[in-house]
Amino acid sequence: MSKFLQGIRATFFWSYDRGSWPYDVMVVLIVIFVLITPRNWFHDQPQNNFSSPAGVELLTQDPITHIEIYRLDRGLFGKSQPSAKSDAQLEEKTHQILTDSVESLRGQKFQVRSIEPIHGDDGALLYYRVEVKH
Repeated sequence: MSKFLQGIRATFFWSYDRGSWPYDVMVVLIVIFVLITPRNWFHDQPQNNFSSPAGVELLTQDPITHIEIYRLDRGLFGKSQPSAKSDAQLEEKTHQILTDSVESLRGQKFQVRSIEPIHGDDGALLYYRVEVKH
């Protein structure tokens, strides 16, 4: 029993010499674990799943309802003030930016469900929070 406990202790503290068979077995087990573990066990999501431009960021996505929420930098709307545009123009421009920027939306039909301007403490427009359903 003492040898068994020593083996557990050596495994726990990783005290086997490199190149020994117990060391190699542990490395193989770790590699197998990394390769076969499903990504969703760790809630691993890509932070940036689109090609360009800077200023578009995926905040959340729900694969069940197909709703995604993006953060669009105000600079993407050009020099004109987007708040001065009509709702239809703002939605059209937002749709175009997302089509050009987000690879998963390119060539897909999607609906811009809401566009919420986010303002800073001083009242200045910081970015737009956009909800998309596809």
